[in-house]
Amino acid sequence: MTPDPEYVHVLEHLYEKSLILHDESLWHPVLFFYFMDSLAHLDYTIGLMAYHYKSPRVMMTGEYLRWRIDEEKKGDRAFFPAFITWLRENHPERFDSLPFLWRKIYDTSDRASYRSFRIVLDPDNREAIRPHVFYNMIEDFFKPDFLKGLYSDASLPALFEEFRRAKPG
Repeated sequence: MTPDPEYVHVLEHLYEKSLILHDESLWHPVLFFYFMDSLAHLDYTIGLMAYHYKSPRVMMTGEYLRWRIDEEKKGDRAFFPAFITWLRENHPERFDSLPFLWRKIYDTSDRASYRSFRIVLDPDNREAIRPHVFYNMIEDFFKPDFLKGLYSDASLPALFEEFRRAKPG
């Protein structure tokens, strides 16, 4: 563990969250995939800050993230990154309501990305992402309005389906 336990507290904050009031089986499958995927990237990135990279916790999340590389290419999941950029261009108010991490990672006009499964917001900045930024990212994914918006009959899935149908090919 690092000498700075702040990141351990961030992980505790993530794992204190609950989806008990939600039925994920009714969520849009692509949005559910990217929701869980984002949580895994958060876990991995924060875990690297809190624990040694060879800790079982970090290694297990890394194994999941290696598996998901092929999974994100399957079916309609492959459309998700382009969908986020499409939202920015065609529905900016809806784009602005998305979790910060989705806007940063999947908007093609932003340089943020997953690098070796870590969240990198600014490739030119070598400083660690501060704990409060991770707290805010976690909160974004657990806002009640966002979670309600993941259900298949909600507006975000409807926009995804509109985008998917309009895609050539």
